[in-house]
Amino acid sequence: MFAAMAAFLIVSLCIPQAFSGLALEFAIAYGFVRAGQIALFVIASREERELRSSVRGLAISTAIGVALILGSSFLDAGAQGAVFVVAILLDVGGPYFFGADGWKLVPEHFAERHGLIIIIALGESIVAIGAGADAALTFGIAAAAVFGITLAAAQWWAYFDVVALVAARRLAKAAPGREQNEMARDSYSYLHLPMVAGIVLVALGLKKTLGDVGEPLKLVPAFALVGGLSLYLLAHVLFRLRNIRTLNTRRLLVAVIYLALLPVAVELPALATVAIVTAIFVALIAYETIAFADARDRIRHQLTSELGSPATSNPTPSPARSRA
Repeated sequence: MFAAMAAFLIVSLCIPQAFSGLALEFAIAYGFVRAGQIALFVIASREERELRSSVRGLAISTAIGVALILGSSFLDAGAQGAVFVVAILLDVGGPYFFGADGWKLVPEHFAERHGLIIIIALGESIVAIGAGADAALTFGIAAAAVFGITLAAAQWWAYFDVVALVAARRLAKAAPGREQNEMARDSYSYLHLPMVAGIVLVALGLKKTLGDVGEPLKLVPAFALVGGLSLYLLAHVLFRLRNIRTLNTRRLLVAVIYLALLPVAVELPALATVAIVTAIFVALIAYETIAFADARDRIRHQLTSELGSPATSNPTPSPARSRA
């Protein structure tokens, strides 16, 4: 584990130049990280034949992905990016292609760990807000910072108010084995990834906003802001569809609205854009909270009781608490 942590540190140091001068170093360090993961799985599966079979499948997909990334380090940036896409699809898709029968998990722990990843991402997005304000504090910068915190809080609420509880119960009640493992794979690996990516993109847009609140955002940060929010909500829609087989039309509609705001986001001052997207998200949360108050209250108390913790104790930590 310590060796993998050291390799992961090298990966992070290489990321700014992963498509240029440090491509080979990035690939080698990433290979060590994944090798450490496989080694841990091998140790854990010594007496579990089905688990060992699943580990072998993961090792194959991992080896192919790492080999492609290693080979891409000798290509130019454009070709390297294309090979990266293939490597990611094969590497991340390994559990899908090689099956999910042999894996073993503790549902409550599994759901909680992935929820904490969402909290960490939101906490880092708040850090990005501060990093973007490198000028003297002005009213515009202060207002943008408040909007940014509000937006992070709304993203937190959208996931942890009810969604996280429902998903955790669905996973706990699924039949152990393939059904439970496939639900965990789809919900907490494949669909959590775009959630985290959306949070990261929003953080980029907020950071650029703080850089100059009076000027319109350029195309890339504008797309990061509205596209990140859209991606985050679309992942929520698919998350609900996968777990309870119903479509959240409200969040789907808001996701579409965010994408439609892109032409506006490159014309209005950045502060106005952040105010608009924050107001839309807050309105969505307020509507859901008020319109479904009785059902929300019933679900929260029912699910927290089933999960073994009183509804009024040990509340889900906020991003600010997690940073502390």
